[in-house]
Amino acid sequence: MMTLYSGTTDPFSQRCRIVLFEKGMDFQVIDVDMLNKPEDLAVVNPYNKVPVLVERDLVLYEANIINEYIDERFPHPQLMPADPVMRARARLFLYRFENELFCHIDAIEHGAQKVADKARHAVRDNLTQIAPVFAKQKYMLGDEFSMLDVAIAPLLWRLDHYGIQLDKDAAPLMKYAERLFSRPAYIEAMTPAEKAMRK
Repeated sequence: MMTLYSGTTDPFSQRCRIVLFEKGMDFQVIDVDMLNKPEDLAVVNPYNKVPVLVERDLVLYEANIINEYIDERFPHPQLMPADPVMRARARLFLYRFENELFCHIDAIEHGAQKVADKARHAVRDNLTQIAPVFAKQKYMLGDEFSMLDVAIAPLLWRLDHYGIQLDKDAAPLMKYAERLFSRPAYIEAMTPAEKAMRK
């Protein structure tokens, strides 16, 4: 059985939980209090961070690596595109999400006021840029739910919590977000602490 070490409020851990629930498979989640990490976390991950996936002798960290492994190991439903060109494009999108959106989370959560505000503006501007895509399509890659939707969902869930205000130009993005939040696997994957982030 797979075991996932998962932070109860960590957006990267939430990604992995969403994928596990989308696949509907047997797994165990070990909730990690980020302020009081268990000693064995540093043993399985040299960076002492979550998420970490353990399956027999295999230990993986980094949410995107974990999720691609789960997707290849349990191909139904497939979350990465089957076509190599589309899969490469999806990986490029995931890379951009890390560098344009998720890289600001630490500053928002722990930075000084000025630094946090700058990070909020960067996230807001980047999200507003992609919003028009959802006026024409249901999900990131068209009509099919994919790993890209999994990757961005935790951030969209936390917008209010992070104090990020989007203007009306981002309305298609917010409708898209509601579609993600209504998926059964998304709801099941949430921790009580995550549910409390949105009123």
